[in-house]
Amino acid sequence: MKLVWSKERASNAYIDTVQSCQIFRESGVAELISAMAAGWNAQLIVETWSHGGVIPTSVGLAVARRHTGGRHVCIVPDERSRTEYEKNMAKAGMSPEILVGEPEEVMGGLVGIDFLVVDSRRKDFARVLRVAKLSGKGAVLICKNANCISRTGSSFIWRSVVAEGSRRLVRSVFLPVGKGLHMAHVSASGGDRSEAKVKGGRGHKWIKHVDQRSGDVHFIRR
Repeated sequence: MKLVWSKERASNAYIDTVQSCQIFRESGVAELISAMAAGWNAQLIVETWSHGGVIPTSVGLAVARRHTGGRHVCIVPDERSRTEYEKNMAKAGMSPEILVGEPEEVMGGLVGIDFLVVDSRRKDFARVLRVAKLSGKGAVLICKNANCISRTGSSFIWRSVVAEGSRRLVRSVFLPVGKGLHMAHVSASGGDRSEAKVKGGRGHKWIKHVDQRSGDVHFIRR
């Protein structure tokens, strides 16, 4: 199985997020991410947050969870962050699950993540991406506040996520929305090998090419 896009779910989540985020007087990133999570029918939505971070994106993810009937989990580094996050989300009428601790500690119980949002301002954001146990049907990965990451740097991050195993990077893109979003779509497990087996046939060789600027992975048959 693969991630399947639903335009209707995405539109509904977008509208609901616009209404929910009015109390924060911010818009743009939250609505976009909410629509994406709902559109992909994400069943396990995970985000990272720390003290002083913005809340609208989290509200958008909580809205998306309502539309997909899935699970929304926020990972915070300490109790101070937990208290602040919980308080701010309560103002919007939201109460997602909150896990406190280091990525390696908390990610163990989060199996099958299909939508992951990390804050690029956190020093451990790349580590979170690498240790995440992604869904077998594929996943969407997002780095918010990404203006501080160079395009070359983002390409390296995405490649490191799919360096081991049978996954491949389907597509990655940078969007100048808010403080910048680096986004990537990772294939279903086994997608890389199965595609070569089905499409290649005898007498054909598949060559993997990585675009150094965008990080996109292309498979060329010879």
